[in-house]
Amino acid sequence: MKDDGYAVRAEGLEKRYGEKRALDGFDLAVRAGTVHGLLGPNGAGKTTAVRILSTLIRLDGGRATVGGLDVERQAREVRARIGLTGQYAAVDEVLTGRQNLEMFGRLFHLGGRRAKARAAELLEQFDLTDAADKGVGDYSGGMRRRLDLAASMILTPAVLFLDEPTTGLDPRSRGEVWDAVRALVAGGTTVLLTTQYLEEADRLASRITVIDRGRSIADDTPDGLKNRVGGDRVEVVVAERSDIPRVVKVVARVSDGEPESDETELRVHAPVTDRVTALTDVARTLQDEGVRVEDIGLRRPSLDDVFLRLTGHRTETTEKEAAA
Repeated sequence: MKDDGYAVRAEGLEKRYGEKRALDGFDLAVRAGTVHGLLGPNGAGKTTAVRILSTLIRLDGGRATVGGLDVERQAREVRARIGLTGQYAAVDEVLTGRQNLEMFGRLFHLGGRRAKARAAELLEQFDLTDAADKGVGDYSGGMRRRLDLAASMILTPAVLFLDEPTTGLDPRSRGEVWDAVRALVAGGTTVLLTTQYLEEADRLASRITVIDRGRSIADDTPDGLKNRVGGDRVEVVVAERSDIPRVVKVVARVSDGEPESDETELRVHAPVTDRVTALTDVARTLQDEGVRVEDIGLRRPSLDDVFLRLTGHRTETTEKEAAA
């Protein structure tokens, strides 16, 4: 397996739990110095893949390397080069932020003086200096997560595995974690990010692998994945359901494909090439015909559209947000 330019490689990974196949021939290639997103719903195999790549569990088939090292035969060497942040913060809420980092430094055999120095460096890097001597129990969710990231960076790992790091965080806290991740990559760290949040993958990752039922079903840049669904789309929302057939005919004149309609949302949309001309023509014609429009505009495909097209269903987080 060649690793030129890649920090993480996996080919045909398999993992079984009894009759269940958590991974069923999973492939992955992560370029060094980037954020690579691993996107999929609960049960898709994301966490299992991370546990194998971080040497926490053994694979049942296939092969994987991290930094050119085989995760099976060279597990000890792999562990010395990686960091791992799980779905829930692993810091002690009784201790202060500084005490947590110093404790982790001692656990990594840095020695007392070096552990204190490294803790100070990380507190500054993750913008936690002002809260360094406060109990972690008083930290916000975003601050706790940033401290958890700092703890995973004690030895400055070449590769950092982030397994759904913003699960349960509010939007502000999530943004704080995103800023911290960007700073890590700017410093040369490679990040493999598993997430259910489509916006998170879109904002952070330069490349995304979509996993479903233990297999890689797509691998591309965010824009490349969106282009699989199609380019820009003109979208019209009408006030009256009875106007939908008329809108379909108008949109069909400027579209590159058959318009789609949703009678529940009173929405008609279709792909277009000349986006501005198409939008102008549709708006003018509908106005001339007296069709009452609630909204009209241009829309790019989202990662949710991609996921729906690839898997036949939306991610659980999208479904929960829609039901909220």
